[in-house]
Amino acid sequence: MTTKSTYRLRAADMDRRWHVVDAAERPLGRVAGEVARLLQGKHKATFEPHMAMGDFVVVVNAKQVDLTGKKREQKRYYRHTGYPGGLRERSFEEQLDKDPTRVIEKAVKGMLPSGVRGRAMLRMLKVYSGPEHPHAAQLAAGTGARAKKRAEAPKAAPKSEAPKADAPKPGSTADAAPAMAASGRLEGALSKYKREELDAEAERLGIEIDPAWNKPEVIEAIQAQYDAEDQE
Repeated sequence: MTTKSTYRLRAADMDRRWHVVDAAERPLGRVAGEVARLLQGKHKATFEPHMAMGDFVVVVNAKQVDLTGKKREQKRYYRHTGYPGGLRERSFEEQLDKDPTRVIEKAVKGMLPSGVRGRAMLRMLKVYSGPEHPHAAQLAAGTGARAKKRAEAPKAAPKSEAPKADAPKPGSTADAAPAMAASGRLEGALSKYKREELDAEAERLGIEIDPAWNKPEVIEAIQAQYDAEDQE
């Protein structure tokens, strides 16, 4: 009897993207609702209610956001200085003039979950009062499948230059050049040579070294090439 397990999203499988939301001449509630949905990830088929798996959101033109009806005159923003009698009040127009980004952030925060998960979502929100923002590179490159595909593309192994041998001190053999056989091979056990010397020998033999290889893997590749030449 075969059992099927339900797929659950993991942190390693998250595909985060960047979105731009223009708040110009739009009702505040509609803008905040759209932004909150993107931050929570409810637009994705892999939505998990217990994870902060949403996307990054850039809100521009926050200074031009609008309110319907008489809310523009009636809406108030409150804060407290922390001192007795320190309650402060601002109208919607005053808050727009003072800090329009706070208008968007406060509206979106009220639509997000409270606690650690909600604060993590709010950190992915970038609000700007005008049309300009510094996130053009992220929007062009992306942080999802396209960026991962470019990162996983195979890269050519860098060519390693042969190490320059320093002049050895009289009577000292520590810095001497590696002993070479008549055929040009390294003599003796390959494990006694430095990684730079092994890379140079691999380049001479035409072996393409992966930067992720460790020293034993390089030695194994060189020894395999030696054995192949002996069989010829």
